Order: sequence, then C-alpha cells, then structure tokens
Amino acid sequence: MYNSLVALASMGGLGIVLSVGLVIAAKMFAVESDERTEQIETALPGVNCGACGYAGCRSLAEAIASGKAPVNGCPVGGLAVAQKIAEIMGTITEAPARKVAQVLCKGGCEEAKQRAEYDGPKNCRVMNIIQGGDKACTYGCLGGGTCVEACPFDAMYMNENGLPVVIEEKCTGCGKCVEACPRNIIILVGEEYGVHIRCRSHAPGKEVRQVCQVGCIACRRCEKECPVNAITVADNLAEIDYDKCTVCRRCVAVCPMHTIEAQEGKPEIPAKIAG
Repeated sequence: MYNSLVALASMGGLGIVLSVGLVIAAKMFAVESDERTEQIETALPGVNCGACGYAGCRSLAEAIASGKAPVNGCPVGGLAVAQKIAEIMGTITEAPARKVAQVLCKGGCEEAKQRAEYDGPKNCRVMNIIQGGDKACTYGCLGGGTCVEACPFDAMYMNENGLPVVIEEKCTGCGKCVEACPRNIIILVGEEYGVHIRCRSHAPGKEVRQVCQVGCIACRRCEKECPVNAITVADNLAEIDYDKCTVCRRCVAVCPMHTIEAQEGKPEIPAKIAG
C-alpha cells in the first residue's frame, strides 16, 4: 500500500513538473501573431485560388501583414478588397492590374479537321496523353472542357463549336484554367487589350492550312503592318507583345487566315500608355 502511494505521488509530482515545463516552453518559444493578419484574412475573398502567388488567403494575409506582399496583392478581390486591406495597414493603394483569361485557339469543330474519332474520357490531360484528341492539329484546343471544370467562378463555358469561352465580367484571373490546359493555349492578359492572335501552332504554314482554316501560317503580314513593333513571328507563329500593343487593329485587317481577332468594346490604347 505504502509503495503504491509513493508511486502515485511520484507520478503526480512528475506530471506537475512536466506541465510547468510545457507552460514555460510555450511562453519562451511562442511566436507573436500580428492581429492584422486575422483582419486581412477576413477581408480577403477566402477562395484560396492561389492567383496571388501564395498557397492561400492565410498565407497572403501573413505576407501582407509582414510587408512581404502589397496590399493590392489579391487579384480576385480587386480594388474593393485592396482598399479594405490598405485601411488595416494604414496605407493607400491603387487598383491592382486586372487580368483575364484569353483562349488562343479558334480551331473548333467547324474549322479544324479531324484525324480520328476519340473514344475516351472527356478530360483534356487524358486526351492529350492517350490519343491526342480527335483533331488533326496537335497544338490546338482539345475540346474536353477541363479548363471550364477547373474555373471556380463559373467564368467559362464550352460553346457549340467545341471551344471554351471566357466570360470576362466574371473572370478573376486566378489562373486555374491556365494550369488545367495541357496545351498551354490559355493565357492571362490585361483586360484592356482587345486584340489577340488565337493560334498556338508552330507547324509550317503549309501544314497548318491542311488541318485548320484559321491557323497562323507565319506570313508575317501582321508583323510588317504593326506600327509599334508589337508583333513578331518566330518558329512559324506570330505573337503579340501586349506591353507594346495599342489595339489599333491594323494586324486584324491584314491577316489572311482571320487568326487575329479584335474584341468589341475595347478601345485603342495610346502608345505612351501601352509602352
């Protein structure tokens, strides 16, 4: 009996000592949290999309509170969220540059030839690996709609021609569709730019004509016509330097394949602003 009491007392004493030690250690090694982090996280949209370059809203909030990220670092929240965070941080802010997704392919079911009949999962990554889809163009949109499924904001849909369409009013520039596309035909571009070369094929012009009615044939007419040298042709494909583009639409007028598209409602940009 005596031995049992001694054992119990010893265990109890050891427990007290360990508890005290844990309390002391917790205080010694505690990391002080910035209360602004909690406030910033509350102000953020909470979608954890990663468009800011951080793992999630919490990580961004911590980075902003510590001065490692700007107050307008959330492209999804836009100006309204940036202003809330600026108030928390005691600073001022400007509207973050808004980017939207652009699909650089016009070769839908009507324009692009089929080389085979695909019979498998309607998933672009699977289609690209197993059979490469059913289109003869090996650079264009596979039409599986994986990008649409990846969009967390319902800002995309598949049209009747088998191509994804971006609803720019809903697009937050989170980049999920860009990550989902195995052929890299979706990019993020400043919403003010309304001229796009909707082709990603690097095949020679002759081969492009054989498989698609609207593919780039690298004729260089757009490159020669551009007054601000915003278009260059390399590796059989014309590409736009959006930092230089003024949306003048002169390239659209001379493109023989109608590969270059101008969006309605987007005005010309003064050259000094475009860069």
